[in-house]
Amino acid sequence: MSLLYFLKPQRLQYVAALAQPLASCLNSGINRTPCPQIPPKTGLRQSSSPPVTMDDLLSKSVPPLAPYETKEKYPPPSERQSLHFMQYYRALEKEERATFLGKLATEFGVDHAQVAELSSKVVQAQQKRDMGTVLQVEDRLRYYLTPQYKVLFWHISKLEGGMKFLVDLRADLVESLSSKMADGPHIREMNGVLKSMLSEWFSVGFLNLERITWQSPCELLQKISEYEAVHPVRNWTDMKRRVGPYRRCYVFAHSSMPGEPLIVLHVALMQHISASIQAIVKEIPPSELEDGNKIKSAIFYSISLTQQGLQGVELGTYLIKRVVKELQAEFPQITEFSSLSPIPGFTKWLVGVLSSQSKESGKNELFLESESKEISDILGGPLSESLKRLFTSSEWMRSERLVNALEAPLMRLCSWYLYGEKHRGFALNPVANFHLQNGAVMWRLNWAADTSPRGGTSSCGMMVNYRYFLENTSANSVRYLRTKHIEASDQVLNLVSQFKRNSKL
Repeated sequence: MSLLYFLKPQRLQYVAALAQPLASCLNSGINRTPCPQIPPKTGLRQSSSPPVTMDDLLSKSVPPLAPYETKEKYPPPSERQSLHFMQYYRALEKEERATFLGKLATEFGVDHAQVAELSSKVVQAQQKRDMGTVLQVEDRLRYYLTPQYKVLFWHISKLEGGMKFLVDLRADLVESLSSKMADGPHIREMNGVLKSMLSEWFSVGFLNLERITWQSPCELLQKISEYEAVHPVRNWTDMKRRVGPYRRCYVFAHSSMPGEPLIVLHVALMQHISASIQAIVKEIPPSELEDGNKIKSAIFYSISLTQQGLQGVELGTYLIKRVVKELQAEFPQITEFSSLSPIPGFTKWLVGVLSSQSKESGKNELFLESESKEISDILGGPLSESLKRLFTSSEWMRSERLVNALEAPLMRLCSWYLYGEKHRGFALNPVANFHLQNGAVMWRLNWAADTSPRGGTSSCGMMVNYRYFLENTSANSVRYLRTKHIEASDQVLNLVSQFKRNSKL
């Protein structure tokens, strides 16, 4: 290196800045005065690159759709670009992610001009009845209907941790759409595209059924405890009971997401179909051995999707079917398969109906006159307003008088909510819709089945059994999906008839 390099003014200034503190350090001798830090080389070959913008990152990371003619031989993007995309996205805040996803969906979707041109060529070829050309152009059209971001997702899926990243990204998409943080046709389309891709990757043929026991990895037990969405796990003792004697816990897992349960199903093995969740989650001695003679019924009492990005991907239906086969092989004596299901949304629906009736007619037409008088005497105020306040908590369930007075009217109303309230012709309640699609029968509505605060506030303490008659589930499912017919027991139908006679909606 030449001497002239060091004689440049800025180099001399830097050397001078170093000299003085270093000299004092050397002269300090035995006192061992700490030497100062060497100052940064300001102005010396330092280049601070500007932060990467969203637009730059997207333009560099999202690979273009290969030309149709060379699609089979087009080189894939570098892994580094896809990894950079993942790192960048993970570092964003929630609001920034919504903006980022909006840009990705809007600016890197389908080439609409190309699609319009090819669509026109298809029409022209059909008019000429040239089927060879029609099929060729249709194949091109299918190819160019592929959004550009779909190519990116496909490449990310092949990276280590890429599948989990895409599942989490779709969870952000679902949340953004539900909260209106990011909305519009492009973002809804991207959500649908990613859901379709995940449905293929997580089809039942690629899933592993695993039984969870107390000997399963601690980390897995912890995740199952945290993911439980129906009946929260209180502590490790509670968790041990749920995987112990007379209980089964199963999960679906995927090889691309090791250590991550996708969906969890809890089963109670009992002598009869339970009408109370307290009978299932009560204390059971951990050392008790299973007696096969006491096991006649399998009760599905909790099913929880652990990955919100897999909403709409059909996992629960296949999980129940696989578990039924496992239980039949282990306990051939089981004759009854049923759920004990919560009724989320019933209290909210009921309060809405009470509000609507009081506004429109000024009086309550959901209860018999004798029921209204008895409840009003207990509450000491206008019925509708008192009930709306009452149902904001589960404290009313501590009053035996109220529990007895409300049983008949609330059982009627809940039966109608489950059987008669519809969304696009199907059951409004999502849990009911799930089990009915699986071919189950709406078998029994249970009063005071969940006396926990959560059960009281969400469904006034009621739960419902959806019973699986295995020889009829396929026919029931087809009938429900095609004609929207709900298969129900006499108990449920009688309650619905009582509602129609005694209530007005």
